[in-house]
Amino acid sequence: MNMLDSSPIIITAAPNGAYKTHAQHATVPLTAPALAATARACLDAGAAMLHMHVRTPDGAHSLDAAAYLEATAAVRRAVGQELVIQITTEAAGVYAPPAQMAVVRVVRPEAVSVALRELHTPEVDERTLGGFFAWLLDADIMTQVILYDEADLALWQTLRARDVIPDGPWFLLFVLGRYTAGQTSSPTDLLPFLQAHDNAYPWAMCAFGAQEHACAAAAAALGGHARVGFENNLLLKDGTLAPDNAALVRQAAEAARVIGRPLATADQIRARFGRA
Repeated sequence: MNMLDSSPIIITAAPNGAYKTHAQHATVPLTAPALAATARACLDAGAAMLHMHVRTPDGAHSLDAAAYLEATAAVRRAVGQELVIQITTEAAGVYAPPAQMAVVRVVRPEAVSVALRELHTPEVDERTLGGFFAWLLDADIMTQVILYDEADLALWQTLRARDVIPDGPWFLLFVLGRYTAGQTSSPTDLLPFLQAHDNAYPWAMCAFGAQEHACAAAAAALGGHARVGFENNLLLKDGTLAPDNAALVRQAAEAARVIGRPLATADQIRARFGRA
């Protein structure tokens, strides 16, 4: 893709993450009903995918399969098939790779995000890692591979080149600024990823802090896709507190329209990644 690309942009809403609570923002969705209401609002604002975390009753990060199934059902009642629902295997310092992989096998979600560095560990041999990715393909689970820096991208490319991970309709997520001072992001954080990216797979970005919108706009201009929401940022592009997640989605959608990128629909995403 290039700066003249006019293909549909996938805007993903990431409304809660593993850590945000009502102490940071009163509208962070922490329950299945709240996720459903947020999903509806973000869909109306231009999102086609929901990146969804679930929590324990006291608000802690969870990979509980039953909670994922409950939340998925609630979101489906709110939006039907108009959003792709993506769960996560994020460890958040709590879960080890066996539990991360196990929850996906139980839930069998439509889509999942997995951090390569969390699964490529000494306790997971390459046969097990490759087997998990092969299972994701066989189960027709749309998989987004989270890469935190260019070293992660190089590892991904090596594992693919060696056929440890089979070829498939993978979707990459470039995380901007994860290890910078203050964990803040800038559009220039995209450059190392794009210089190393071999264009074998489509990519999206997520960003931390007040420049999330600028990063999303840069990704749109460069042919990528964008994930925005309270998981990583609470601020509008003018630096004021966003009233809700939908406001962050709406301004990303507006930026895409300005440069001629139409908004992808959930069905277009499914067709692109093999779930049509």
